[in-house]
Amino acid sequence: MAPRVMTPALLEELSERFKALGEPARLQLLAALRQGEHSVSDLVAITGLGQANVSKHLQLLCSAGFINRRKEGTFAYYALADSEVLQWCDLMCGRIEAEQRERRAALKLSRA
Repeated sequence: MAPRVMTPALLEELSERFKALGEPARLQLLAALRQGEHSVSDLVAITGLGQANVSKHLQLLCSAGFINRRKEGTFAYYALADSEVLQWCDLMCGRIEAEQRERRAALKLSRA
């Protein structure tokens, strides 16, 4: 795959997407949605976050295109727009775990 041309407009959009992922509560909501569609009430129960906080973060994730919202009567249901955002998260989690293993190994060697 050829390197993508990173125009100023594309960099701005990319920056906004990463900002949306820069809040632990939003990552927690995305992880909860990995299991499938949930209502705000479900997500409050799953995450332990307050209802207003969950709603605020869901709105931002929707605006960023990471999740979709579906209305059914008086209830709103949220689901991942696609699983690619979780692939990003899994990639970064793998990198963090590898760095932690490297640090533990280095500490073990320095104590020997």
